[in-house]
Amino acid sequence: MADLAQQQKRNKLLTKPAVICLLALLSCALWGSAFPVIKIGYTLWGVPSGDYASQILFAGIRFTFAGVLTLIAGSLISKKALLPKRGSIRNIFVLSLFQTVLQYIFFYIGLARTTGTKSSVINGVGVFFSVLLVTAVLKQEKLTAAKALGCALGFGGVVLINLNNGGIDGGFSFFGEGFIILSALSYAISGVLIKSYSRTESPVTLSGFQFFVGGIVMTLFGLALGGRLSGGGARGIILLAYLAFLSACAYTVWGILLKYNPVSGVTVYSFMTPVFGCIMSALMLGESLKGSAVNTLISLILVCAGIFLVNRKNKYTEKSYES
Repeated sequence: MADLAQQQKRNKLLTKPAVICLLALLSCALWGSAFPVIKIGYTLWGVPSGDYASQILFAGIRFTFAGVLTLIAGSLISKKALLPKRGSIRNIFVLSLFQTVLQYIFFYIGLARTTGTKSSVINGVGVFFSVLLVTAVLKQEKLTAAKALGCALGFGGVVLINLNNGGIDGGFSFFGEGFIILSALSYAISGVLIKSYSRTESPVTLSGFQFFVGGIVMTLFGLALGGRLSGGGARGIILLAYLAFLSACAYTVWGILLKYNPVSGVTVYSFMTPVFGCIMSALMLGESLKGSAVNTLISLILVCAGIFLVNRKNKYTEKSYES
């Protein structure tokens, strides 16, 4: 009884707005840092922009280690080995297809063919995909005027902070910007799947095994296509370790939040990922941030306003939460 009471208390804590905000922002900050770090990784490991096979291999190694880190950490915390239930094995393979394999094959190849800031903006459409899936397609939540306005304001903030770079060029390439859009769609589908699958399985177990399975698939696929990594050195290894850590940490936290809260109320925080990505790309890649501090402040206000509107009446958006 004491254990059950403690678990219910912890579950209730994860539905508190302040806790959701802090944990979601942590995930978004980690994901935002991936935009410039991946580009730096390509340079350190000698991966040219047109080398699909090596980009997939790079991603595969990252996610294989992310899966191992997640499972080790989860096992230590729970004081027992994390093993999936028999009925969850199929779900893990389906989740790994969308959350790791498709999302990141599209993302890595697309990012190599466009700027970090432009990728950040386009990646923001993943929030719209998520909201459309849970409202118009699956009918799990209601599409209210406040929710629609919140998404519009959040996306407006993402566009504004990227306009600080002197404008976003209008060029479009299917293997560049088009792949970033497909990556965002895969991300949206994976969020809905996590919400569904975590009703019967621990989100930590789901994250760890789907990363490991997806990472192995991508590694083998990259090697089969002739991918190779060269150089790297200590900096390259540290960078890969950081990318594995950020994936393990961010997606595990995100999965836990999705388990106990409405999909739209969590995914709207994803608008902060492009904001973090833009700022970090400017700091780490030298992609100039020429706009005024006022524009940056306004963009953050728009994103925060969007997050508030989407979550303002979230108690009406879903029939029940996972306990």
